[in-house]
Amino acid sequence: MSHTWSTASTCPERASVLHEPNGVTPRQPRIVLTAGEPAGIGPDLCLMLAGQQQAAEIVVVVDPDLLARRAAQLELPFRYRLFDAASTTTQHAPDELCILPVKLNKTVHSGRLDTGNARYVLDTLDAAIDGCLSGHFDALVTAPLHKGVINDAGIPFSGHTEYLAASTGTPDVVMMLATETLRVALVTTHLPLSQVSAHITTERLQRVIQVLHRDLQSRFAIVQPCIGVCGLNPHAGEGGHLGREEIDTIIPALQELRDQGLKLIGPLPADTIFNASETADCDVILAMYHDQGLPVLKYSGFGEAVNITLGLPIIRTSVDHGTALELAGTGNIHSGSLQMAIDSAVSQCIRA
Repeated sequence: MSHTWSTASTCPERASVLHEPNGVTPRQPRIVLTAGEPAGIGPDLCLMLAGQQQAAEIVVVVDPDLLARRAAQLELPFRYRLFDAASTTTQHAPDELCILPVKLNKTVHSGRLDTGNARYVLDTLDAAIDGCLSGHFDALVTAPLHKGVINDAGIPFSGHTEYLAASTGTPDVVMMLATETLRVALVTTHLPLSQVSAHITTERLQRVIQVLHRDLQSRFAIVQPCIGVCGLNPHAGEGGHLGREEIDTIIPALQELRDQGLKLIGPLPADTIFNASETADCDVILAMYHDQGLPVLKYSGFGEAVNITLGLPIIRTSVDHGTALELAGTGNIHSGSLQMAIDSAVSQCIRA
């Protein structure tokens, strides 16, 4: 979708201005936030954000009428101004949201999915992506959407990560989740388990590791990243007795990259790699598939983790949880993961 443009932080110690060319006044990052599935907790999180100090200007892509109705349901104040792309970046003002409006297709009832609004959700994403690619925004943060209702509306959709890759023309992206103490990246993302092995190829594994290595250097200022790699099979294949993917694919792929100077450990069994002494200094653990690595990370830091898409020409972070339909409109939610996502986006902007 093409979009037509009109002409503080919980971590105050962190630098929060972008370096500009000589003679240009430094400015704070401008972060665009999509509100996600309208029947879920995304709108609630945006309203909670309004009362918090941020280290960036936050622009929310949403139908303001949706937020007005949700605010009334939650008995929260709601005040907003419309985003003007020609305006100078300003710090997020507590108790006021800056909104880039996108119109809903159907009236929303908290907690009740409606296929009629599936296209709206993708329209908000498209507007945010267009804004990042055109330079109006420095980074994208996404609230949770619901893959099922989008597919039920007849729109094939496997997730934010894949959609962003297609929308930006990026062939190789990497999904990485992070807490304060652990990073986990994935070789494959939203695939049925029966298809994972066929997608673990030498080429794919090397491309993922190269993206991971490069972005850990450029976005996280890690000079020589150390990547711990999981095996695919139980016991990392047990010398070929429990599967040959390690012998035939993973080990040769890692050795070629080691010969190029990359620091890699593994493949190690997934049931021990997170506790192994030899991976204690690893900057990230690379899992072969979604439910191999993410249960460990989410157990250790659910609600305080951030989802980061590496390899894109834009900075993108997200929450670590879903739409929580049953909690929408109740006020019984926490914004910790959204705050982590915003803080991570700001930090990456500063380093870019």
